[in-house]
Amino acid sequence: MLPWEPEAYWLVRVLFHRALAVIYLLAFLVAATQFRPLAGEDGLLPIQQYVERHAFRDRPSLFHLYPSDRVIGVTAWVGVGLSLLAFVGFPSWLPAPYAVPASMLLWLLLWALYLSFVNAGQTFYGYGWESMLLETGFLAAFLGAGAAGPPVAVVWLLKWVLFRNMFGAGLIKLRGDDCWRDLTALDYHYETQPIPNPVSWYAHHLPDRFHRLEVLGNHVVEVAVPFLYFAPQPWASVAGVATIGFQGWLMLTGNFSWLNALTIVQAIATFSDGVLTSILPVAAPKMSAPPLYLQALSVVLAVVVVWRSIDPVRNILSEQQVMNTAFDPLRLVNTYGAFGSITRDRYEIVVQGTTDDVVTADTEWRTYEFKGKPTDPTQRPRQVAPYHYRLDWQLWFAAMAPSPRRSPWFLALIDRLLAGDEATEDLLASVPFAETTPTHIRAVRYRYRFTTPEERRETGQWWKRERVGTYVSPVDEGDLRLARV
Repeated sequence: MLPWEPEAYWLVRVLFHRALAVIYLLAFLVAATQFRPLAGEDGLLPIQQYVERHAFRDRPSLFHLYPSDRVIGVTAWVGVGLSLLAFVGFPSWLPAPYAVPASMLLWLLLWALYLSFVNAGQTFYGYGWESMLLETGFLAAFLGAGAAGPPVAVVWLLKWVLFRNMFGAGLIKLRGDDCWRDLTALDYHYETQPIPNPVSWYAHHLPDRFHRLEVLGNHVVEVAVPFLYFAPQPWASVAGVATIGFQGWLMLTGNFSWLNALTIVQAIATFSDGVLTSILPVAAPKMSAPPLYLQALSVVLAVVVVWRSIDPVRNILSEQQVMNTAFDPLRLVNTYGAFGSITRDRYEIVVQGTTDDVVTADTEWRTYEFKGKPTDPTQRPRQVAPYHYRLDWQLWFAAMAPSPRRSPWFLALIDRLLAGDEATEDLLASVPFAETTPTHIRAVRYRYRFTTPEERRETGQWWKRERVGTYVSPVDEGDLRLARV
């Protein structure tokens, strides 16, 4: 089969759809369990703020029309159910005339529902992989289903998303921090990344020479390899394997939500059925051409994507390149990139409470533990990705500043913890007040670093930390009421 024949991509479509459905499933589970305490009616950033500050046409969302926790919850769990239907390939169970339109409807519903969360999620949904999931999911709706092969134009549009994802990330590094150019970036990255995982400590202590080779390999895979996505087979598949291997290493050594997993899903488009059947114990069935209307829609889609790609391409080529930006309210064609700069020091905010009526020098403070980020130096870094703990990620950003002035949601977090709000407490790993509520809460800022192998052998600790300041002085509910006046 020739690469421009739709029959060459049946197995590619099956793998792509199933894998993308898993990402959607995770995304909607995160929304079901975290969106309301973060951005719901009584969230840290209440949804009414989104409604008041944005017009529907600028950030369309179902929650602009119905800003209620009940609608949010129903929408999230409907998304979970639709993701499961997509994973089992439900549209392909239907008679041939209905399979393609049912598939289009299913994937467009997933896209529209998740768009509602992204556009209404404010700071807690301000990550590049949100737009990337929406763009990839929208294209998935035009791949067809059943006995009809996928339009080849859509497969190439998926390669185009992958190209912008990888190439944009590569260029922003080369243009950004000096440590990417002198090959020292990974001397810091594993220790200072948002949420290290159990392997991060070991990766940090790999030899310096290996770190230099890693950075060089990063530049090759992100800047040179993406051009091979559009090459004939087997070179496109070679590029896909390189990309998957690279993303697999990032998954092994860090917690980046579903960014790496989604990039691997996109990389499936670089293969063909001929390549896959030569390495997998499967055979592709005989396929028919896509319906004429789907072929026509794919051409229209390609024209729209090319037109909407003008701004992202200009951004990629610009010396003032910005990363993770959407250029339209529907997030159909976006620009990507990550870690243009690397932090040299890791700061953490440690939140503590007390039941003392008056705070003194002898006050005993008890610490709140979070699900992903480091707090207890003896706690081994956790594996949480591809699940996404949104509060933990925002705490990493918040800790970069010496006060919460740029993170207004943080005082709302303290307010909820003082009140013993169960929905907020569910976002944490442990709360040190089981049968009461704290009278005061404070937030202390620490500098963390990985222990050396010698220190870990002696103490059993994964981290060493030193206090560098007070993020929020001890406050009670009255103090917070005054702060809001």
